[in-house]
Amino acid sequence: MKVLLIGSGGREHALAWKLAQSPRLSRLYATPGNPGIAEVAECIEIAPDAIVGFAREENVGLVVIGPEQPLVDGLADRLRAEGVLVFGPDAAAAQLEGSKGFTKDLCARANIPTARYQRFRDAAAAKAALPDYGLPVVIKADGLAAGKGVVIPTTAEEAGAAIDGMFAGGFGAAGAEVVIEQFLTGEEASFFALTDGRTVLPFGTAQDHKRVGDGDTGPNTGGMGAYSPAGIVTPDVERQVMDRIVRPTVDTLAAEGTPYSGVLYAGLMLTDQGPQLIEYNCRFGDPEAQALMMRFDGDLVDLLAKVAEGRLEEAGAVTLADRVALTVVMAAEGYPGTPTRGGAIGGIAEAEAGGARVFQAGTTLVNGQLVAAGGRVLAVTATGDTVAQAQQAAYSAVERIDFPTGFCRRDIGWREVAREGVA
Repeated sequence: MKVLLIGSGGREHALAWKLAQSPRLSRLYATPGNPGIAEVAECIEIAPDAIVGFAREENVGLVVIGPEQPLVDGLADRLRAEGVLVFGPDAAAAQLEGSKGFTKDLCARANIPTARYQRFRDAAAAKAALPDYGLPVVIKADGLAAGKGVVIPTTAEEAGAAIDGMFAGGFGAAGAEVVIEQFLTGEEASFFALTDGRTVLPFGTAQDHKRVGDGDTGPNTGGMGAYSPAGIVTPDVERQVMDRIVRPTVDTLAAEGTPYSGVLYAGLMLTDQGPQLIEYNCRFGDPEAQALMMRFDGDLVDLLAKVAEGRLEEAGAVTLADRVALTVVMAAEGYPGTPTRGGAIGGIAEAEAGGARVFQAGTTLVNGQLVAAGGRVLAVTATGDTVAQAQQAAYSAVERIDFPTGFCRRDIGWREVAREGVA
């Protein structure tokens, strides 16, 4: 089967690496790809409006859409309309990520546990509602904001400024509408499930590290590292998430005529009252996908094709290795603000010599030299029997990478390492 992968980040490199291992694969294309993806796939520059034509002309058997923006923009709809199999939801269902207000309203209709909220299109009305939510409070830009559209002010002045900033265009069109939410107390975790609109299969758990600095300090980012599985998602918690959150979401969307097909990524807060939904994403997480792909033992082409064909019930349970995988993101100086581009990168082969994998995200080649070309540049991923072992292996690989203009957090997995009783 010919497969076309859409995207250019670390998530897509991890997916390409695993797709390339499938015995069903005859040829793997990627657009636009990156230098790491080019090691396992044929990277081709295809204009967004030419993807459907390319898939038909090349008899592509499956298109895998990595990032959220093409899904929200309706690429899966256009492919399906031309009879091309695609892994990823239609635009109507992708509103689960494209509009935080859409998701909150669905939760209200389906009685899915989530924080109390209101939606606003006017700054004055939003600020007038703030006293009802107390402090800290969660303020979200409704639309896509590259993982950065959430502010958690601790003072009334900060909250008012956050609202003004969003409506003033601080997050572009994403802030045309704002959602204000009750602040939930607990620990966050990520839960992944595959669905063809009817059958739902769990696809592992992870814990992301959103803040840029050690100890979860500094501004939010797209993710500075992750580990899988998340030990706090016990079998009992997983059952609650499936029964109270994920299945009701899939069933409600199907009943309302917008069936969801693809991966459903639930961001959770594990509270004293049980798991509650923070938000949904309509694609694999980044950097969670890197850790998940290191643990996935099956045939990814076959599994994603079954989702796309509506035959997920034939797949059986997803097989993930018992070992822990941990990912450390190496970012360019200045991230999550304006990153320094062009910094030379070396030592990847040395880093991988011990069994780690270095998934490339924001990279490009300049005269044969690999250089930084984005904010999050590399995702260094290693495995171990425990989080502490995986952490040690990942940071050992980080030390072998020569990236003078890069930096990383030094404490990825710290909560679970503490729970394991390792100093």
